[in-house]
Amino acid sequence: AGLSTGQRVVTVQNGPLYRVRGSHVTLWCKVSGYQGPAEQNFQWSIYLPSAPEREVQIVSTIDPSFPYAIYTQRVRSRGIYVERVQGDAVLLHITELQDRDAGEYECHTPNTDERYFGSYSAKMNLSVIADTLSASMVPQVLTRTEGDAVELTCEVSKSTAQHTHLSVGWYHLEGAGESHAEEVLTLSKDFVLRPGPSYAQRFLAGDVRLNKVGNTTYKLSIGGAELSDRGQLYCEAAEWIEDPDKTWKDISRKQTGRTLLVVMSQGRDLSVDITASETSLSEGDTLQLNCMVGAQKSSSRHFQVLWLLNGVEVARVDPHGVLIWEEEYEERAKLGQLQAFKQSNVVYVLTVYDVGLKDNGTYHCSVSEVKTPGDFHSIQTNLSSGIEVNVKPIGYHMRLSVSTSTPQVTVGDALILLCEVQGATSPVSVQWWHLPPQHPGSRVPVATMERDGTMSLGSTYQDSGTRGSLRLEKASSGAFTLVIPNTLDEGDGGQYGCEATEWSRGQSWTEEGETAVTVSSLAGLGLHATLRSRIATVTYGQSFELICQVSASYTLEEVPVSVRWLFQSSPHTGHYHELVRVLPSGTVAWGAAQPHFQGKAQLTKADTSFRLHIHNAAAAEEGTYQCEVEVWRRNTLMMGQPAATTRSNAVGIKVVLPESKLQVSTKESSVEIAGGADTAIECRIAFAQDNSQFSITWYLLPPPPADATPLKIVRANYSSILEYGAEFSSPAQKSRFLSQRVSSNVFWLRILSANPRDQGRYYCVVEEWLWLVDGWYKLGEGASGRTTLEFKLPERELHLEKTNHSILAREGEEVTLHCLLRGAHPAATCLSATWFWGEESSHARRLLTLHRDGAIEYPQESLAGRLHLRRPAAGDFSLTLRSVEKGDAGLYHCQVQEWQQQSEGKDWALQALARSGYTRLTIIPPESTVFSRICSSPPLLNFILYLPLVLILLVALAGFCWYFKFRK
Repeated sequence: AGLSTGQRVVTVQNGPLYRVRGSHVTLWCKVSGYQGPAEQNFQWSIYLPSAPEREVQIVSTIDPSFPYAIYTQRVRSRGIYVERVQGDAVLLHITELQDRDAGEYECHTPNTDERYFGSYSAKMNLSVIADTLSASMVPQVLTRTEGDAVELTCEVSKSTAQHTHLSVGWYHLEGAGESHAEEVLTLSKDFVLRPGPSYAQRFLAGDVRLNKVGNTTYKLSIGGAELSDRGQLYCEAAEWIEDPDKTWKDISRKQTGRTLLVVMSQGRDLSVDITASETSLSEGDTLQLNCMVGAQKSSSRHFQVLWLLNGVEVARVDPHGVLIWEEEYEERAKLGQLQAFKQSNVVYVLTVYDVGLKDNGTYHCSVSEVKTPGDFHSIQTNLSSGIEVNVKPIGYHMRLSVSTSTPQVTVGDALILLCEVQGATSPVSVQWWHLPPQHPGSRVPVATMERDGTMSLGSTYQDSGTRGSLRLEKASSGAFTLVIPNTLDEGDGGQYGCEATEWSRGQSWTEEGETAVTVSSLAGLGLHATLRSRIATVTYGQSFELICQVSASYTLEEVPVSVRWLFQSSPHTGHYHELVRVLPSGTVAWGAAQPHFQGKAQLTKADTSFRLHIHNAAAAEEGTYQCEVEVWRRNTLMMGQPAATTRSNAVGIKVVLPESKLQVSTKESSVEIAGGADTAIECRIAFAQDNSQFSITWYLLPPPPADATPLKIVRANYSSILEYGAEFSSPAQKSRFLSQRVSSNVFWLRILSANPRDQGRYYCVVEEWLWLVDGWYKLGEGASGRTTLEFKLPERELHLEKTNHSILAREGEEVTLHCLLRGAHPAATCLSATWFWGEESSHARRLLTLHRDGAIEYPQESLAGRLHLRRPAAGDFSLTLRSVEKGDAGLYHCQVQEWQQQSEGKDWALQALARSGYTRLTIIPPESTVFSRICSSPPLLNFILYLPLVLILLVALAGFCWYFKFRK
């Protein structure tokens, strides 16, 4: 479900399947939705029950080296092969099922698509069960006359644990040979009787019947025998099982022995038939011929039988059963090689033991009827048809094949060679020889096994200290295995040959074959490692896996291999550190440079694939990875240098934070309050992850200009630790500005006793933090909309001096800045005053505040020693700056507020306020000239302005002074 057009789909035969040991099994596999060529390739593998996670490769349509060693010989001899049904469908054939063939089969199609999309393999299960089916019938010779009844019984049984059905059928063979069998009548697996084409009419007429008698007995009844019924009859039973696809499959078939049926013609008084047990034989086999006489009332008649070979008499049997051999056969008869006898009055047997080439030819039997046993005059004679007997010379059927399960090995590995002899009927001797690659024309004897099993080694292979103890074993009647435990060098490669000789009666027949072996040094393996990862970017806490795929021109599972995993952190430090080393024994050694990997990494190996799995990725795992593979010789394992080493490509892994889902309300709002009241600014989180924590930073944008720099008020981190900005770090400010969490998604900035200087636009910046693996990480941030705080100013205004002034002072001098309140104020009120410094175009910085209770607050404690608030009178808030510095230059002004308590115990309310004019303070260096001092004197300036008739010198001097002042 859910597959889209163009998605590759591999389908395999539904399982589980149950098949009997020794049977021929086929499994189908097909692919659809692929791109690329119409002829797709297929690879079959098995996962054995003893190691269900380990893939064992069987056969491939593209790669001859694909099979593992345990399947190599069966694939080469076509005991296992793939039949291509069409370009995208195949059948896997297993010609003789073995117990070890049980398991989970996987059909894989190599990718030919532009990208990986879909399924590339499918699996099914095959179970191997015992063959419990049996079928038997007593062999016999039946003589019947046309129209007589014939009855035959067959015993069939099974004991299979699975649910199966049986079918039982009778078959007819005409003549003596193995000609095509004709179906007589079958009881199918569905319990339906089905006649053969030649017996259909007789079945419908009720002349041919099949009945089940008891649990295991099946009886064939022929009501009236016909001449066409002559020949051999046998019973065949089949066992059927229903597969998962609802089709029925015959998993076993058994045939019984044969019954010879002789049917005599009613219209003909004497008939003769001849049959043979086998017509194609090899020297040394046994030939049995039967001569059958058909005659009415045969028991009271007398017959003489002659056996003929190529028209020449071999022997004769008289009516009394006396045997007379022709002279040339007498010696063989005395040696027991020939036998002829009268089995009954109508059946005569000739047996030739240990047949030879001279026994080839056409055999007949001739039957003559005489009146009395001693009468030499026959009443009638009849000759049987001829039977052609073909005797092949010794070794004619012998076939030899040579193979190896180790076609490519490395120095020090074993060689396993197999010589299979088929068709031999006599004892066989075997000789192995070697053609080294450096001397291809000279055969070097390796080992010999005589007919009696005696073994001898060639001179080069007699020292067991060099190549180990060679073994030459006879695995079965025709299978000879040669094992060379240790190869010395590349010279042990080349051609290995097997010569088999069959011996019989002083004669011999020889066959030979060869197979090639390559012995390589480990350094020449073409060792290569490729590192890959399915994902290059992982999220914190996610797992990732690196796969180191190793390839070589040799089966790597058969050599000792160690793997080193290397890591270079990001940003790159210039060199790699060893994370871990896996030795050939499976021992794991962790490196010391990156110890945290040991608790997070998992190492696995499957065939030639090595995997490093990292759990819960964090920043420490971000970087570049490599794998290094080392191959060792078995006899020098982990001693000295490895025989071959390769390092893979580098793979970079980037560890990133999860995507932030934070959404902060950006709604704009405004708040208007009266002086002295408390207020709160809201910050609302519209959406965030459930397990996130938040840091809230509050900012104030002072009144215009619009490009004013935001002032940090306070930051509350995810642990609720507060951090105030520089302008709000005094104890008084900290006590007035509080960050408070009202609910899971709402935060307030509470402002206590707000005053007009708190006016401006407030907003919050929310940071989303999440605990990931090894610490807190910031995922993202968002800013809220602005909340404008405005004051409803009192209607009454204080009378404060608003004249602008300019003061010129030398560094180090003391300067007094005036702030004078005119007129009286009510006795029940209290005054507060604040001095500010700063240019008009930017937010003025608060220098000190005189609170209504008389306390003085210095936002910058460093200025407390240099600032002095003079109060010679209740309305005088003049500020004295001691030891002025160059940085004190600028604009100064003061702000005075009048407060009144509403009633006893109630809050104070702002009744009036006023701001003074600006005083510009200019600082000159201490080395300033007399002209500077003159120009800075106000009386002199007034004198120049109001007395234009002063001496020219004084006018010129005044002009110079003005020039100097504005230059400053």
